Amino acid sequence: TASPNEALSNGDLEANSFQHNPFLRDQNEQRGYKLVSVGNTYISPIAFYSKKYKAFKDLPEGARLGIPNDPSNQTRALVVLRDQGVLTLRDGFDPFAGTATLADITGYKKKVQLVEAASLDDLDASAIVNSFAYQAGLIATRDGIAVEKRENNPYVNLLVVREKDKGARWVAPLLKSYQSDEVRQFILSKYHGSVIPAF
Repeated sequence: TASPNEALSNGDLEANSFQHNPFLRDQNEQRGYKLVSVGNTYISPIAFYSKKYKAFKDLPEGARLGIPNDPSNQTRALVVLRDQGVLTLRDGFDPFAGTATLADITGYKKKVQLVEAASLDDLDASAIVNSFAYQAGLIATRDGIAVEKRENNPYVNLLVVREKDKGARWVAPLLKSYQSDEVRQFILSKYHGSVIPAF
């Protein structure tokens, strides 16, 4: 079966909604698609969870923090740590334009040890992507001790169409119907804060 982007690119679909901006950018670059975002849908936030501490500020000196080892989720975890005042990232780093790795950390404001892809049981806290957290019964907005921000976030999911359809008459009504109070209420009641409306 074709991926949602392949199906959209070859005309089997008119729109799709499953990806964030960095994924869309990579797909366009790697596969030569001409796909564009026409609006935001929701965000599935990455968060740090802990079995030992109730708040991020309670983490001890030298805390062992788990971070994902894939590029986009590692970037998301490092941005959360930057926003929490744990570390600094290289000047000019922009999550909308690229990814960050451990090599992009320019300093630590709090003494921590970053561990790639280890079990939460072995760590003081760990960044867990939403899909795995949800399966484990964890909800970012309820259980996370540090949650990525919704504002100015490249990892908000998008409504995507072919570039040539961007100005088509059906695009604005489609986006308006998605970005409605009914859809917002559905997301909030169905996902209990593990998925957050981003419109």
